[in-house]
Amino acid sequence: MPHSRLILLLGMLMLACGFFMLWGLPSFSPFILTLRAERLLALVVVGAAVGASTVVFQTVAANRILTPTIMGFDSLFLMVQTGLVFLFGGLSYAALPVTPKFLLETLLMMLAAMVLFSLLFGRGRRDMHRMILVGVIVGILFRSLTVFLQRLLDPSEFSVVQGAMFASFGAVDLTTLYLATGLCCLVFAVLVPMLRPLDVIALGRSPAVGLGVSYDRALVGLLGITAALVAVSTALVGPISFLGLLVASLAHALMRTHRHALLVPAAALIGAVILVVGQGVFERVLGLQSSLAVIVEFFGGLLFLILVLRGAVR
Repeated sequence: MPHSRLILLLGMLMLACGFFMLWGLPSFSPFILTLRAERLLALVVVGAAVGASTVVFQTVAANRILTPTIMGFDSLFLMVQTGLVFLFGGLSYAALPVTPKFLLETLLMMLAAMVLFSLLFGRGRRDMHRMILVGVIVGILFRSLTVFLQRLLDPSEFSVVQGAMFASFGAVDLTTLYLATGLCCLVFAVLVPMLRPLDVIALGRSPAVGLGVSYDRALVGLLGITAALVAVSTALVGPISFLGLLVASLAHALMRTHRHALLVPAAALIGAVILVVGQGVFERVLGLQSSLAVIVEFFGGLLFLILVLRGAVR
C-alpha cells in the first residue's frame, strides 16, 4: 500500500509538471518551453531538497515539530544578504556574479552548521536538545544582527534586501541552477544508503547502538546531509521557513509508515508537487497576483501552531 501511494505521488508530480509546462501555451514555442523548463527544474529541486532534509532532521531530532530552519539557516542567509548590501551598496550587490555569490552563501551556511555540530559532538557531547537550543539562540542572534544592519541602510538599499526575504523562482541563474541540481543529486546519492540505518536511529541511541549502528558517526553524517540540502536550496531561491514542516506532516499522514525508504522520497515528491502546482497556479491562473512563498508560510505557520497546541493539550 505505501508503495502504491508513492507511485501515486510520482504520477501527481508528472501531471503537475505537464500543467506547469503546457497550461496557457498559445502555440508550440521552444523558447517559452525552455524558460518554463528551467523554472520547473528549480521548483522540483528546491521542493525535493526541503522535503527530504526536513524528514531526516525530524527523525534525528526525534521531534516532528522541528525543522532545519530552527538551526538558523534562514536567518544566516538574510544576514549574509544584508551584510553584502551594507558593505558594497545596492548597485554593487546587484552587479555581483551570481554563481560565486551562490557558492559563497552555500559555503557559509555549511561552515556554520559544521562548526555548530563540531562544538556539540567534538568533545563527547551527544545532547541533541542542547544542539537545538543553541540553534535557536544562534538564529535569534543572526536575526538581531540582520535587523540592526537593515536599520543602517538607506531606503533604496533596504528595498534590495527586501527582495531576498522571500523565496523567488522567477530569476534563477541557469548556471547556478545546474550547479545546485548537481550538488543535490550528489547529496541524495549519499543519503540513499543511509535510509535503512535511519529507521534504526529513529529508535534512539541505546537501541541503535545495541543493533550495531555506529550512532555518532551516522548522526553527524545525516546532519551534514541536512545542512547541505537546506544550504543549497536556500542559497538558490531564498528562505521558505515552513515548507518543510508542511511537507513532512503530509508525508507522515499519507504514507503511515516509519520506513524512511518510503518517507523520504514521499516528502521529496510532495515538496515538489506543492511548489510546482502552487507556482503554476500563481503564474498561469492568477497572473502572479500573489507570492507563493507568502502562502506557503501562512499555511505552514498555521500547521505549526496546530501541532504546538495539540502537543500542549496532550
